[in-house]
Amino acid sequence: MNSETQKKRKTADLLTMCLKARKAVKGFDSAGEEVRAGRAYCLLVAADASDKTVKEAEFLCGKAGIPVLRTELTKAETGTLCGKETAVIAVCDKGFAGGFARIIT
Repeated sequence: MNSETQKKRKTADLLTMCLKARKAVKGFDSAGEEVRAGRAYCLLVAADASDKTVKEAEFLCGKAGIPVLRTELTKAETGTLCGKETAVIAVCDKGFAGGFARIIT
């Protein structure tokens, strides 16, 4: 397995755990609320998210001082994992956010 596939697999596995623990919020608007409320520790953005979505996520997170992490996962793949196709997921747990940062960066 190449490192890119491995990275994608690890991201998917961690996201699955994060969702089961109810520490992830799906969708741009809901994720934005979590960021503004200070409950999000990072935002995960799908590999095929539009430039506009990425720009808005970076602006929102820049104000809040939290990282935006571009995942290897597509919107369709996040949809398979969380039951709803989405380009943006807020991670609302420090431990999970750190885990994603270690895998992605």
